[in-house]
Amino acid sequence: MKTNSYKKKLFIVVFSLLSGILLIGIGSYYYVFHAPNINQVKDETFLYIRDTDTFDDVLKQIESKAVISNRFTFIQVARRLKYTHMKPGRYALENKMSNVELIRKLRNAQQDPVKLQFNSLRTKEQLAGRIAEQIMVDSMSLITLMNDPEFLKQYEVTPATVISLFIPNTYEVFWNIKAENLFKRMKREYDHFWTSERKAKAAAIPMTQEEVIILASIIQEETNKKSEYPIIAGLYINRLRKKMPLQACPTVKYAVGDFTLQRILYKHLKVDSPYNTYKYPGLPPGPIRTPSTTCIDAVLNYEKHDYLYMAADASLNGGHAFAKTGAEHARNARKIQQVLNEKGIK
Repeated sequence: MKTNSYKKKLFIVVFSLLSGILLIGIGSYYYVFHAPNINQVKDETFLYIRDTDTFDDVLKQIESKAVISNRFTFIQVARRLKYTHMKPGRYALENKMSNVELIRKLRNAQQDPVKLQFNSLRTKEQLAGRIAEQIMVDSMSLITLMNDPEFLKQYEVTPATVISLFIPNTYEVFWNIKAENLFKRMKREYDHFWTSERKAKAAAIPMTQEEVIILASIIQEETNKKSEYPIIAGLYINRLRKKMPLQACPTVKYAVGDFTLQRILYKHLKVDSPYNTYKYPGLPPGPIRTPSTTCIDAVLNYEKHDYLYMAADASLNGGHAFAKTGAEHARNARKIQQVLNEKGIK
């Protein structure tokens, strides 16, 4: 009986010890792997990892944006999960992340996409710069592709028309997207924008999609008043149909390379450039900016009227005075010229 009692007590002691060891092990495992270890993270905090970064670079960046409560356990978990190859990308840090959560996210390249935004910009350089501010690609690699005729053939654009591919909007992309893949994405978005309905409206004008965007780019430079978009679109379409030169002042500014001009003078009209629509008939060879979708749709839904001329409104309210005849336009032009003279605007 005493032997059985001794064995029972021994069993209880051993069982208790093993249970304690097991609980300690479970607790230690939880503490090292699954307990919150990334703390004091502000909202919208991201790691930006480049392909040249080392583990130490990543660790330093984490510590600059959060508090790692136990640095030793973080490093040990990284080693245990074999996080040795830094995968470039943009990764959101969340408050109270565990070591496992963050390491797995980085190791498996579970990126958080960037909301890439660009609006109406005037030049390829401006567009490339705006994009490069938001993703890893550098502006020069974009410019190089934008000026490469052979590369652009696959997208049926030229260096003069390439910005027509970039429809202003907000797009979700990965921060480390390659320049070539960005072009593919923009082409998909371009094709998505040009629905069968929009294509039919362009053909009815008749214009190609590219020509619609070129005209929209001029119109958006002409006025800040969206209500005027379809009116001006109708006016320019009237002139094109009558084989009249567009005589659009924004194209002269583009040709001169100075969008700050407040007044177009005779010397500006003599600039020899295919973008000078006073000198050369028809549309210029490419857009003079990336027009908004609102302006593109205004061209497709242009207002049907008999206007052939316009001049800045003499009230300088940003609007225009429209005319059907040259005589009426001359009167409107004299009014605005007088106001400009009085105000000393040159």
